Amino acid sequence: MEKGKARFSHHFILLVIGQVVSILGTALMRFVLSLYVLDLTGRADVFAALLALSHLPLLLSPVGGALADRMDRRRLMILLDLTGSVIVLSLLLAMAAGEPPVALIGGLMMLLAVVSAIYSPTVLASIPQLVPQDRLEQANGMVSSVQALSAVAAPLAGGILYSLVGAPVLAGASAVALLLSGMLLLFIRIPRVRSGGPVPTVGQDLKDGFAYVTRQGLIRKAVLLAALLNFILTPFFLVGAPYILRVVMESSDTRYGLGVGLIQAAVIVGALSVGKLAKRFAVPLLYRWLYVIAVLLVPLALSLTPLGLLSGHDMPYLLFLVCAMPVAGLMTMISIAVISRVQKETPPLHLGKVLAIITMASQCAAPLGQLVYGLVIRSAGSRIHLVVLMVSAAMALLAGGARRLLYNEGERG
Repeated sequence: MEKGKARFSHHFILLVIGQVVSILGTALMRFVLSLYVLDLTGRADVFAALLALSHLPLLLSPVGGALADRMDRRRLMILLDLTGSVIVLSLLLAMAAGEPPVALIGGLMMLLAVVSAIYSPTVLASIPQLVPQDRLEQANGMVSSVQALSAVAAPLAGGILYSLVGAPVLAGASAVALLLSGMLLLFIRIPRVRSGGPVPTVGQDLKDGFAYVTRQGLIRKAVLLAALLNFILTPFFLVGAPYILRVVMESSDTRYGLGVGLIQAAVIVGALSVGKLAKRFAVPLLYRWLYVIAVLLVPLALSLTPLGLLSGHDMPYLLFLVCAMPVAGLMTMISIAVISRVQKETPPLHLGKVLAIITMASQCAAPLGQLVYGLVIRSAGSRIHLVVLMVSAAMALLAGGARRLLYNEGERG
């Protein structure tokens, strides 16, 4: 049997199953905490502040990458799952004792975010050690689809279960899920990259990681592309799309939920499809798909003009989904293609740090983009179509820049 056609090893399958259990448990807990804090305080501004603070641990991603390169990755993931379980159990005990202070909830949310910031680069760095290089796109797509699925399943399940059993029971279920994920990891084997204790050398590892990124042309370009893509396009789906569906198109709860669900489904389909289309998503060709995204945003913008909305919201709603769904899928496929190429090009010794730096740059760019979108949409008022046209123009400029930037980055190996 050819190497490229071989089945995934049971070690990788167990890693994915563990991801399903762990990510769903964590996503469910975050959703439940959002409802719990709102019910507890009745103040959206308090929750917004807690949510913003929970993003700060993203800055620790490079530390997580350094630990992933220094420690046994399997043991590190087990430790993180157990730590997450203990954090959630602490919250459960606080709930059992009465209404916990908001400050305590915020502190525990930040601790969970710290665990996630370290966990994510560890998983990504482990994938190339468990699958052959020619199946990295497919493997990364499977892991990404798990994350996208959690974004759909957690609100659906959490909204129903929260009203039926309450926050304490769901907190207990999340703690058990994280514990089960850690137990599953006991049965996989990941080759150790480096020996030695983690604490005395993490600082030097971080310095080496940033130095490696600045020296490697492809890695620098990957960091820049990921950051710009998350600054321009990710906030469109986090801020722009909900505003368009809910406010501009005055969608009902059902229609709004359907629209968000279909966009998330497109993300999952894109993640699962990228492995079969790997050659078409080679890094030097990514600019073509960025142009496609720019073109798809034009009819979407035209549907939001006063003339497009004149005859009602049914046709603009359908046209929005027809354009937004492939954009969401393509954005996911481009991101996976970039990560897969970085995994192929980076030595295992530096992989955790490099992936963590890319993750930090991209995920920190998204909140900045959300802030800009909020200000621009507020200023635009009813001229929301001009905002979408601006996004289209920005994607066209990014495509032109990517074409020049990645021209010489042909596939090697």
